[in-house]
Amino acid sequence: MKIRIALGAAVSALLLMSQSSAPRVPQTVDEVARPGGKLPGNPKIALVKVATGFYDPTNAASANDGSGRIFVVERVGRVRVVRKDGSIQPEPFLDLTNINPLGSDVQTGFVEQGLYSIAFHPRFKQNGYFYVHYASLPFNGDGVIVRFQVDPRHPNFLTPERTRETAKVIMRIEQPYYNHNGGQIEFGPDGYLYIASGDGGWEGDPYEAGQDLGTLLGKMLRIDVNTEDNDKVPYKIPPTNPFAEAKSERLMQLFGISELDFSKIKTRSRPEIWAYGVRNPYEFSFDLKTGDLYIADVGQNHWEEIIFQPASSKGGENYGWPKVNGTKCFPMTGPDDQCPIVGTLPAGEYPHEIPYPGAQPLKDGWGCSIEGLGVANYGGMKGVYLVGDWCSGRVFGLGWDGQRWQLEELLHTNLQFTAGGYDEDGYVLAVDCHCFYTADKGPMANPPGSLWRVVPANQVPPGAETARTVPKGELISSAAEGGKLVFRHPLDNSELKFNTLPDSSLAPAVKQFRSTGRNPYNGNATAIQEGRAAYQQSCAGCHLADGTGRIGSNLVDNQFNHPRSNTDVGFFEVVYAGGSGAMQAFGERIPDDTILKIMAFVDSLKKK
Repeated sequence: MKIRIALGAAVSALLLMSQSSAPRVPQTVDEVARPGGKLPGNPKIALVKVATGFYDPTNAASANDGSGRIFVVERVGRVRVVRKDGSIQPEPFLDLTNINPLGSDVQTGFVEQGLYSIAFHPRFKQNGYFYVHYASLPFNGDGVIVRFQVDPRHPNFLTPERTRETAKVIMRIEQPYYNHNGGQIEFGPDGYLYIASGDGGWEGDPYEAGQDLGTLLGKMLRIDVNTEDNDKVPYKIPPTNPFAEAKSERLMQLFGISELDFSKIKTRSRPEIWAYGVRNPYEFSFDLKTGDLYIADVGQNHWEEIIFQPASSKGGENYGWPKVNGTKCFPMTGPDDQCPIVGTLPAGEYPHEIPYPGAQPLKDGWGCSIEGLGVANYGGMKGVYLVGDWCSGRVFGLGWDGQRWQLEELLHTNLQFTAGGYDEDGYVLAVDCHCFYTADKGPMANPPGSLWRVVPANQVPPGAETARTVPKGELISSAAEGGKLVFRHPLDNSELKFNTLPDSSLAPAVKQFRSTGRNPYNGNATAIQEGRAAYQQSCAGCHLADGTGRIGSNLVDNQFNHPRSNTDVGFFEVVYAGGSGAMQAFGERIPDDTILKIMAFVDSLKKK
């Protein structure tokens, strides 16, 4: 009898242990992870450059056909091929800019519009099918999901004729505004196509789409694209979708029906819906080992959230938007807002620079727009979801430590992350842009971005280029060394290499500045006016005309994102070489003399 009791207790303990060790959805706000956590195993990572030269890249994917190719999506409407050796195929794999006699088929009028993503059919090697999601120019920016088919004789690119001949429109999502379009599409472990659809735009979800089951906006969708090859049936509804039968016509019965049965009747619901209450799930990823789903849902003004949905989910989750934004009230009015939590909690969240209205700006651990990269199961990481932030350049890892979620900052880079993906070996990929937001210059006018691979820090290939990162601890201040003023890169303190003409060709003001470290244009009215013009062209898109914009650093209240920016030398270093995230480098784009004039203009602005 004692043996049975002891054995039963041991089994119960093992069951309890196994249950506690499996990742689970938080049940209380206190269980949601925030920056400052520690991932199991103390992983260290690096970002290794794979290829560069992509215009506003928005997605990266693998066909899993054994070719080792990586497909990089460009916002303008092209998909580029990176070969296994890292070289870029000259011809685009897909080019939607030349299939319409009136011009491109892709709407790129705003930075959140364009070609969003690509997904390859699980049997792509056999059937050649792949799918893309983009903002349609002929349909005024509506999102269209289209299937194409490669020619097996020419598997590396589609001609315009082949593109037109094989196009099959799977779905069109009406978009009321030009932002919050979501965009990611991906086949799940179940073989169904998952679609991330934003709330339709503007701000604050004026359509209240997140909670409206009658619209595809503000949702995660799931459809079956394996239909007979004709245009009459573009897709089927998986019978296990949570609202697959919710709107089916039926006889009305008032008695003998349980409340649970009544609750399943949704006469205006869309059967494509898998989950709802999301704001702008631009990127999501499946764990390639477990099938768990992670969603990077771009937040409103103060917080970004990461949603965890276990592989065992039956769908139907409500993630709360616009009733709440993660664990926070919407709208936020202060630090102590009180409101009921609606729906399912996220697994993690991180703040913006201003975490609530009226708050003092944060110095560290913040971002502004979450971009999902992928789930890492290597380098000591087990099911760690990696995300990059578009503004700050930070890389966070979300992982389960056996008891609770942990959110740790793994890198602080100079990259402006836009998306991620996987290569054929399961390594997480990332792409970055040099793109503006409030002053979008178009998908071909910005400096090109790059494709990166996330690798363990101790496995960086010899000679490989890695993303610059902000080291932990205090940075070395720029100072005179051996009688010479040494300028240093704001991120890693390496000596700054100027890409300018020989010293004899430099403007006198530049020579003086490099010698003394003081800007000779400070207080010079003519130089300030010229600096104002250059600032309006290159800087005001993020910092606003008066320097108060918080998409980048606020320039007029001494709230700089980089500790060097409060000196002339440090300010020049940040503008010239870039700081982190969206703090772009201008050294190769405008002359040093112009940078000094911009600095003089900023110095002349009235400080708060």
